[in-house]
Amino acid sequence: MKQVRQGKITYLQPAWAEGLPLAAGFTTRNGGVSRPPYNSLNLGFNTDDPVYNVEGNRSNLARAFDLQPRQLLTVKQVHGTDVLIIDAPNPDLSHFLTVESDAVITDQPGIMVGVLVADCYPVLIYDAKRKVAGVVHVGWRGAAAGIIAKTIGAMEANFGCQAENLLAAIGPGIGAHKYEVDRPVRDAFRQGSGFWEEIATEVSLGCWRLDLKKSCLLQLEKAGVKTGQITAAQECTCCHRELFFSYRRDKGATGRQLGFILIK
Repeated sequence: MKQVRQGKITYLQPAWAEGLPLAAGFTTRNGGVSRPPYNSLNLGFNTDDPVYNVEGNRSNLARAFDLQPRQLLTVKQVHGTDVLIIDAPNPDLSHFLTVESDAVITDQPGIMVGVLVADCYPVLIYDAKRKVAGVVHVGWRGAAAGIIAKTIGAMEANFGCQAENLLAAIGPGIGAHKYEVDRPVRDAFRQGSGFWEEIATEVSLGCWRLDLKKSCLLQLEKAGVKTGQITAAQECTCCHRELFFSYRRDKGATGRQLGFILIK
């Protein structure tokens, strides 16, 4: 992925997004108005950053893509598996801020759908034939519960998408070398999905390093997305303080970056 400057902001752009009638990528923490520790492009309202700062940052993001802030759609993420479907025009998207969901799919042009993260993985999915976009918030709970497969299933059921036509991008998240988990996480994966044996490495009794990026990749492939149509960011949010917010690194006092798609 390459870093692109758009207006005041910078974002990582998957290679497949070039040449398509869309904008897609993963924002960095730079280009906003928030003060430390939320400096500077904090896009998440669920922080202690003053609301007017977050609103200013979201305005910066929207303006960079010639949108109004009301055309930016984010939801109340709860580490579940509900998928919000937007299949009709909405004059104002701000009311979706209170809708509990962890994935959004749409065929509507002119709106930016996004998921907010600060160590969890943002996953973008796009069907160039059907012109349908999906954004997915993947933490360990969502990975264990199979949220990626559920999102792709919803794209197939509601918009007639076919998995083999999908393009996918896994954004920056916390690397396995910085992410240790305990038995409840292991139990959730063993009871659900997410390929525990392939993504977990035991480092001590009852403690494992978890590779969430690999879980995302394996889940996309299992759902039918072709390996050559999946791209993944290499950066670890915990390691790259200059580029990304990290919940674990900053002990919760941090902002949120956005994984987004805008169908033009």
